[in-house]
Amino acid sequence: MFRIPKTHPRYKSLMKREKIVAGIEAGITSKQGLIAHGRGEAFDYLIGERTLPAAFRATEAAAALLLTAKKPVISVNGNVAALVPERVIALSELLNAPLEVNIFYWTEARVIKIKEHLEQHGATNVLGAKADARISGIEHARARVDYEGIYSADVVLAPLEDGDRCKALIAMGKKVVTIDLNPVSRTSKYATVSIVDDIERALKNLISMIKEQKKNGKGKLLEDYDNKDNLRAVINEIAERLKDEELR
Repeated sequence: MFRIPKTHPRYKSLMKREKIVAGIEAGITSKQGLIAHGRGEAFDYLIGERTLPAAFRATEAAAALLLTAKKPVISVNGNVAALVPERVIALSELLNAPLEVNIFYWTEARVIKIKEHLEQHGATNVLGAKADARISGIEHARARVDYEGIYSADVVLAPLEDGDRCKALIAMGKKVVTIDLNPVSRTSKYATVSIVDDIERALKNLISMIKEQKKNGKGKLLEDYDNKDNLRAVINEIAERLKDEELR
């Protein structure tokens, strides 16, 4: 990995890019995944590279939803595996929820590499290699899922998601929590709870909130949470920030 000095003003952002590049070299992440990351990075600039109040609220709702799920499953693609393996594994253990490798640019070799990568970081329950079921209404490879995993789940955490699969999962009667920096993406609009935040910040906050809700016995979905209203709040918060931002 290219050495980037910590004094560089874009240090954190550049390090994320390097993780994606390393993922490509390891056969975990697709080249197209680097493009997708760049698109999200652009939205993070608009957000101010911080967690917005509306994102905190969505994360709180997501924590409650995942805690009350009967069979939660965490979907992992190449970018997630490259960027946040430790945090996604920690969340898996906290929820007793399996990880399932699910990728758009599918090859058996790549699925195995992602699975092994997660296991090397300490994961013990990784699905996706069997892929013995299909999500109806999708023609591409992300329709391939494990019957005992995503197919049977009642709540799916699907960070960095494809909008059509999110829509199809909702059509199956599942609830979907997603992490997406684009508040107007199909994924954000279709999901049950959309966390508009960087995945590293979002998972850190989600793990913290789940621990807090477990401790305080608050594992109930916020009755007054409305995802569309929350997305509108995100857009308003971005707009207000941009209006107040001084050009330097």
